[in-house]
Amino acid sequence: MTQTITLYVDGACRGNPGLGGWGAYIITESEQHKLFGGVPQTTNNRMELMAAIEGIKFCPMDAKLVLWTDSNYVKQGITEWIHGWKKKNWKDVKNPDLWKQLDATCQGRDIEWHWIKGHAGHPGNEMADQLANLGADQTLEHMKTASAKIDSVFEASLNPDKKKAEKDWLLDDPFGFDFMEADLSEPEEADDLTLLETEPEIEEQAEALERASSAQQQSVAADVDTEVAHFEDIAPALLTTDHPHIVITPRTQHVHGPRQLILDTETTGFYFQDTDRIIEVGALEMVNRKLTGSSIHIYINPKKPVGDSENIHGISDAFLQDKPVYADIADVLFEYLKGAEIIAHNANFDMNFLNMEFKRAGFKALSEVCSVTDTLVMAKSKHPGQKNSLDALVRRYEVPQRDRTFHGALLDAEILADVYLAMTGGQVSFDMDSLTESEQQDAHSARQSIHLDLAVILPSAQELTAHETWVKEFEVKHGTACLFAK
Repeated sequence: MTQTITLYVDGACRGNPGLGGWGAYIITESEQHKLFGGVPQTTNNRMELMAAIEGIKFCPMDAKLVLWTDSNYVKQGITEWIHGWKKKNWKDVKNPDLWKQLDATCQGRDIEWHWIKGHAGHPGNEMADQLANLGADQTLEHMKTASAKIDSVFEASLNPDKKKAEKDWLLDDPFGFDFMEADLSEPEEADDLTLLETEPEIEEQAEALERASSAQQQSVAADVDTEVAHFEDIAPALLTTDHPHIVITPRTQHVHGPRQLILDTETTGFYFQDTDRIIEVGALEMVNRKLTGSSIHIYINPKKPVGDSENIHGISDAFLQDKPVYADIADVLFEYLKGAEIIAHNANFDMNFLNMEFKRAGFKALSEVCSVTDTLVMAKSKHPGQKNSLDALVRRYEVPQRDRTFHGALLDAEILADVYLAMTGGQVSFDMDSLTESEQQDAHSARQSIHLDLAVILPSAQELTAHETWVKEFEVKHGTACLFAK
């Protein structure tokens, strides 16, 4: 059985160019891995690329990868721009060495690339950012250690008597000076994991530092794990709601990763501008292409006749008479939907109505707090010139038939979930036990996994102001938006 693995990758650079680090936070169903490294002299874009490369390399070749990056440069580069770069034989492409390496790493793999807004409080992205900064911090410590060794050697050369009383560094540590020299001459190629593997003395120092601060690290790790658990338990307080007309089911699957909600609505008509209203909302939760068992279903009193739309959904005025108005259920529905990726067929229709209803109830537009994927747009792209209604896609992808005499929001969401999975490659599930012991060992030893958690280092107000000034000057000079403007 193929397993699905979620990766969050991020890069950091202090100076750009300057000291940099990369981090990859990798989540399987049974465990988590935290990888990081750094380079003395690099750029932010190179660290973003390195994070993706190292994260992907760590994972088994046959795994389904769901990768999240806050760098549009990486996401658009690997999914869109790279085809043109290859045709032009990489002419005028910056960082061609890493782009070629990333391209080669992706070959033969099943990878879904997603963009996520950076520094927006998402636990997975925040963890990757912490790891990237940890990579930069550790690289700086290695540089200081190596520099101190050089100073010691230089001092010993000036004081021969003292040198006789000390151990000969050339015999006791044959690699330290050489690797420092390599770092200074080839800063882009140095890698923190390589240093850890080939510098025994530095490794011992790092282990001692880790032991000395283990209590603090365990505390930080516990805080992060608590935050992730809270984020992924879908608003537990919602499950205790005693509203008789709001049905929320809890998860039956224990999964980690960003939420996707397969959503559908039923309305009194087609025109949200002409006072048509929502009368039913249904949504199913999916994480890593796996339905979690959680869902929400609500009937709503539109305070107006349903009219001829009853012929489509079969919901009558009499049935809706005792149901709550939208304002009474808006807070619970908004809390359940916010922050998720909404997947809907002809999503503009549903989102226009939901935005309108939430604004009337005094909330933000839902599109401001959720990303949206339209399966109708996807279908038209995959099957141009063909019928792409939900019924047509059910027949095309041989999705199990349901009775659709009347359209219902939750029923249509269930059907759309099957269609979406079929359109995007079929449903997959986790099964770590299906891997042989040697395959699991190979996956774990492919890259060194280091479990260290540090606090996020936020920029100062002065640094933010300097960054904004630089971005504006770049846009004025080049006439285009800057990739660093997140």
